[in-house]
Amino acid sequence: MSISRRMRSIRPPPAHAVVLSVDEKSQIQALDRTQPGLPMKKGRAGTMTHDYKRNGTTTLFAALNVLDGTVIGRNMHRHRHQEFIRFLNAVESQVPARKAIHAIVDNYATHKHPKVQKPRRHGSTPSKASSPN
Repeated sequence: MSISRRMRSIRPPPAHAVVLSVDEKSQIQALDRTQPGLPMKKGRAGTMTHDYKRNGTTTLFAALNVLDGTVIGRNMHRHRHQEFIRFLNAVESQVPARKAIHAIVDNYATHKHPKVQKPRRHGSTPSKASSPN
């Protein structure tokens, strides 16, 4: 699908709306070095150990406000539609009530879940962008 055709399929945001580009990064490893590194000194760079301790994984959910570049982000332990809904609720609480939220998301299965698709705020218009493939 050409870009111009894809752009025509995306509805323009309603008046007085906040446009957010929403995405997630799953399976981020939380790592910690086994020992603290030595500080920098004159003539020597800072050092760090080669081994690390694993502290599990996390998922980062983020919403970029395309108008002003601010980001709303949350880390969650899992990557399911329940966590995505909690993230959307957190986003909704940070956007002024008089503004409609126009979210642009990809075609990930979590975003297509019926509970995610249900509009949350009066006047909000859910929209989806096509995947690049």
